[in-house]
Amino acid sequence: MALTDPVARRHRHDDAHGHGHTAADDDVSKRLLESAATLSYDPSTEIDWDAPLPDDHYGLNPEWSTLYGTRLWGEMTERQRVTLTRHEVCSIMNTGIWFEMILQQMVLRDQYLKNPASAEFQFALTEIADECRHSIMFARACEKMGVPAYRPNKVVAQAGRAFKALAKGELAYGGALVAEEVLDVMQRDWMRGENVLDIVRGTSRIHVVEESRHMKFARQEIRERMRDASPLRRRTSATGIAMGAYVIVTSMIHPGVYKSAGLDVGRALAEARASEHRRTMMRTSSRHLMAFLAETGLLTSRSAAIYRRVHML
Repeated sequence: MALTDPVARRHRHDDAHGHGHTAADDDVSKRLLESAATLSYDPSTEIDWDAPLPDDHYGLNPEWSTLYGTRLWGEMTERQRVTLTRHEVCSIMNTGIWFEMILQQMVLRDQYLKNPASAEFQFALTEIADECRHSIMFARACEKMGVPAYRPNKVVAQAGRAFKALAKGELAYGGALVAEEVLDVMQRDWMRGENVLDIVRGTSRIHVVEESRHMKFARQEIRERMRDASPLRRRTSATGIAMGAYVIVTSMIHPGVYKSAGLDVGRALAEARASEHRRTMMRTSSRHLMAFLAETGLLTSRSAAIYRRVHML
């Protein structure tokens, strides 16, 4: 929620002194720290960056392509399908890099001047270190595939700049959870895809394992903030998180991926938007997220309407 919001101001005291943080909450952070100490990866050594890329391997499971099941997909050559999926996965990775940079700034601001001896503080910094490695990992993967750096358009980029400057509490962690949850479901499929590039399977495996801790941390932070939240705060935050989700989801696939595959961009965009298969996959990837938001009172009629516009609900 924006720092200028009157509801947010009423909660500043709690936020400054641990936002109602309990021993049970700290236990969650301690367990996450222990997990990070025993199960973390170094992408620079875990992935064979010099291995050649088989010409017939996809960038992601074909079922996750925006055009899968459309008439245009049926008309495409196999080479075009492979090229498209490689550009799509790199577009998603670049969106991940963009949002991970936003996330790091929000987490740093949230932990500013808090007790550095606390498990919450230490795991927050551990998460930031993970995100830095993930961004480098995604950047190297796209470079290896020879795909350009797809970036959000200027309007979205400025919206992201405002979000990272103003979002706090459940709004900040809710935005992070949206990006992590949706990508997690996709990558769990990609890491098992036998016809998917090893470099994508490897980066997906690392990201899934380490992001599972980040998602648990975000859920716990949201639960803490929502314990004594007023109905107005819940409604406002629910709408803000949904708006963030709308921007993230609509920015995942850059229109340039279709041009790179030699397709008519206008037709490809139209068929992707109309694809019932694509809508079903989006609802599948958002199922756990919607259940959590409902549990915490952050799924309102207004926010649900926004999620339905991008087929997350």
